Amino acid sequence: MTGYVVRRFLWLIPVVLTVATVTFLLTSLTPGGPWDKEKRLPAVARRNLDAKFGLDKPRWFNPEAAAAKRAAGVDNPLTLARAYLDSQYFNYLFGLCRFDLGPSYQSKGTESVQSIIRERFSVSMRVGLVALAFSLLVGLPLGALGALRQHTWLDYTSVVTSTIGISIPSFVIGLLLIILLRAQFGISPIRRPEAWGGLGPAYLLPGVVLGLGTMAIVARLTRAGLLEIKRQDYVRAARAKGLGEARIVARHMAGNALIPIVTIIGPATAELLTGSIVVEAIFGVPGLGREFVSSIDARDYSLIMGTTLFYAVLIALANVLVDLSYGLLDPRIRVGR
Repeated sequence: MTGYVVRRFLWLIPVVLTVATVTFLLTSLTPGGPWDKEKRLPAVARRNLDAKFGLDKPRWFNPEAAAAKRAAGVDNPLTLARAYLDSQYFNYLFGLCRFDLGPSYQSKGTESVQSIIRERFSVSMRVGLVALAFSLLVGLPLGALGALRQHTWLDYTSVVTSTIGISIPSFVIGLLLIILLRAQFGISPIRRPEAWGGLGPAYLLPGVVLGLGTMAIVARLTRAGLLEIKRQDYVRAARAKGLGEARIVARHMAGNALIPIVTIIGPATAELLTGSIVVEAIFGVPGLGREFVSSIDARDYSLIMGTTLFYAVLIALANVLVDLSYGLLDPRIRVGR
């Protein structure tokens, strides 16, 4: 089991390298640069900023620097290789190995990407925790009631609610709620920045809107899983032995029904915790998703790279934890690891 865990975590390294390479390639193909503003900077200022942040170097490789070292009489292979790799891409990878995501271009180097992610992610994480709690506390009972009371009004309510949650986008529901609360009750759910300091009521509405889609998926999977399992022979045998319905559901049905739910909850948790760009923009949440949008608009390449890698690592870790949790839910899956 230990070897399997180590292998799964080692696979995160090529995932991070692939995401970093693809993101760097896409940003390098994007026209413009971080200093392209409405008020154009002087050429001298642009050159100084490029030199400060290493944007004056080649993007991928630097054969000119290696040739200059060789012309100066340097024949050390390590020194020549270092000069050849003195480029934007490899300098970023070397910084990534030191867990350094670089400075933010938008702040002219006064803020690091790590500090921005740390500050903004704390807000997105609170919204995501509310969304996750809502999706599980509502989705699991809703799906279970629909399966255990099939063809009753509870089942029809479960199906209709989950269908609405899947079909209607979160931004549509968010806008409708804002209009309804403002027009009917005179309440504005959009809060000032100071309202997002702690886990207060400001997080409730955006968290519920963000978690509606996940809640609907959890309800559908719970209902489908329990409907399939309740017809299995071992469940019928448990009923024939005279076991109570609650005990049958808890000991014989819940574990197997949770496997597909855990599969979707892992990546969904990472997505909810990192925040939704649209929901944060609608409710004025100063989270990481909103910061990611502004970094794209400002062509803040280091912040774009850092946020994308942060998202990728969270989703990859969630998938690893999901794989490990399978063995806890069903001991048969541990065989062969």
